[in-house]
Amino acid sequence: MEKLTSQEEEAMRTIWSHGQGVIKDFLEKYPEPKPPYTTLASVVKNLHRKGYLDAKLYGNTYVYSPRITEEEYTNKYLSRIVDNYFDSSYQNLVTFFAKKQRISADELKEIIHMIEKGQTN
Repeated sequence: MEKLTSQEEEAMRTIWSHGQGVIKDFLEKYPEPKPPYTTLASVVKNLHRKGYLDAKLYGNTYVYSPRITEEEYTNKYLSRIVDNYFDSSYQNLVTFFAKKQRISADELKEIIHMIEKGQTN
C-alpha cells in the first residue's frame, strides 16, 4: 500500500472513527474547518484506489468502509519510520525522543514498568 498524504491520513482518521458510510457522513464527522465536499470526495476516491477503502455501490451511491484498521496502519508506518530513520532500532527511537526532551525519565520508567508487567495495551 502506498503511504498516505497528511490530507489522506486526516480523512482516514475520520473514516476509522465513523466506520462505514457515504462521503456526506464523513464530512459531517470532519473537524472544522471542513473541506469542500468535492475535495473530500477526491481524497476518498484516492484512498479507495490506493487500497485503503472498500467501496460498494448501492444504486448510484458508493458506501465506503476501511479495508485496514487504524492500528494496522500505525504499526506498518511506525515500523517503516523506525527502519528508515532509526536503523530498525526502537531503542534508537526512544533515545532520539529522550535527547530532544520529548519524553521524561518518569515516562520511561512507566513504560518499562508496563512492559515488565505485560500491560502494553
